Amino acid sequence: MSNRDIRGIVPRRCNNNLVTGESFVQIDLPLPRRAQPSLPIWLRKGRTHFESVDGLKRQLRERRLHTVCESARCPNIHECFHRGAATFMILGNLCTRGCGFCSVPKGSPAKREFPLDADEPRHVAEMAAEMKLKYVVITSVNRDDLDDGGSVHFAETVRAVRRILPQAQVEVLTPDFEGNLDAVACVLDAGPHVFNHNMETVQRLYRRVRPQANYRQSLDVLRFAKEYRPQALTKSGLMVGLGETEEETQQLLRDVLAANVDVATIGQYLQPTRRNLPVAEFVTPEKFESYREYGMALGFKMVFSGPFVRSSYMADRVSEEAEI
Repeated sequence: MSNRDIRGIVPRRCNNNLVTGESFVQIDLPLPRRAQPSLPIWLRKGRTHFESVDGLKRQLRERRLHTVCESARCPNIHECFHRGAATFMILGNLCTRGCGFCSVPKGSPAKREFPLDADEPRHVAEMAAEMKLKYVVITSVNRDDLDDGGSVHFAETVRAVRRILPQAQVEVLTPDFEGNLDAVACVLDAGPHVFNHNMETVQRLYRRVRPQANYRQSLDVLRFAKEYRPQALTKSGLMVGLGETEEETQQLLRDVLAANVDVATIGQYLQPTRRNLPVAEFVTPEKFESYREYGMALGFKMVFSGPFVRSSYMADRVSEEAEI
């Protein structure tokens, strides 16, 4: 598939409080709603496929499996589930971090809400085989409560998939493991074909968007991954529309390339729930194209850029294009 074909996938533009009085009476007032701008035409999704979505969800629940497609409220879920694609999310469905952009449920380690399912690696592999996947994408929640960040469990899942589906390619989208490079190496030792770790946003916005992460630490994870396993394709994703400038986005692309990353993905941030950060800007398709051209001119093997692009969206085709 050519770069032009990949770009064609992306839609283009057509022309309590609680008020307590002195008398100790409580009045419940609705929380103020921050108005969001209406979606522009290029961010309006087309067909829905409820039967496909419900059917795949039932199969996943039978094996106690989760997908980031559901938990992160991805706008592409109907399209991807209908064509039989999904991104498995392992290590449970509760995250130890509170990133401002993400709707994945949060939990407290103090409440012992985070049991690991020892059968999860096998169940992921069996589900991937049942779906007849030729390209399997595995991501996870952050598990800062575990000494290894869940890396051993992550590696076991990759190995289980490779045993049951030896012809399939495996892409991992990992957390930063709090900068523990031994944990990163553990996942890479399982032999994934693609290693992905998302930068998500520009350095200036990290404190607001990823308060428990570190910009340089994430770059170090990506750099180490390429040095440790040079044959693996390395990849990173970022969102725009959070208040970054064009210059900051270009600097992020330069930083990612300097960390020896092969593929960059760029997509529009969309507020998944009222509790998450508001959208600062709806970036135009023309601006996404200019970011793609800028990244390719820098020297990336592939830049997949568009309003509905997500780090795992069309991952098989993106990797194929990058390896041509």
